[in-house]
Amino acid sequence: MTLLLLDTCAYLRLARRVKPLLGVEFGQKRYVLTVLPDVEQEVLRSGRLRHLFPWFSSDQTAAAERLAQSVRLTAAQRQELEIAARFLHDWVVEEAVSFASRGRTPPSRVDCRVLAFGQTHGATIVTDDLAMHDLAGTFDIEVLHGHELLAKLRTAKLIDNALVREIYEALDRNGDLPASWRAAKHKTFLKVFGPELTRSS
Repeated sequence: MTLLLLDTCAYLRLARRVKPLLGVEFGQKRYVLTVLPDVEQEVLRSGRLRHLFPWFSSDQTAAAERLAQSVRLTAAQRQELEIAARFLHDWVVEEAVSFASRGRTPPSRVDCRVLAFGQTHGATIVTDDLAMHDLAGTFDIEVLHGHELLAKLRTAKLIDNALVREIYEALDRNGDLPASWRAAKHKTFLKVFGPELTRSS
């Protein structure tokens, strides 16, 4: 089994339309998606996320799935995770200027916990946060973009072309379509969206 841990935004971009999302084994590598319990707190504390994803609090099916399929850790595992997360966050604080110089917002404490889980449990992290990708690269933590996960779900036939289009349209409509998704639209999903139209001179 290959565990894929979604960060909060990666989860929110898919969970409304891909059901079930968490705890389902798929693909040749037997991928299974999960989240940290931190997702709940991060959304409820953020007015922006609550505004963009109003279904989060009202969708009881998704809430039950999160409760059943989120990561459960022993006391020893929690301690190991906290130590690793603290180390990553301390490194981020020391390197804050380097993130800013690349136009990145430094990863938060929650972001560091997510990456630390990948580091301590051999999980692959799914995130569209480029600063998290930078940090993961520094410490050899496996990461995927959300659109790469979407492609894997499509290949495994857990979603079809119509749902890929629906997800793209919803994110674009909400102003929440990452640049990496835009770049992948007519390449990774060529059979869904066709080739990119070029303007004639």
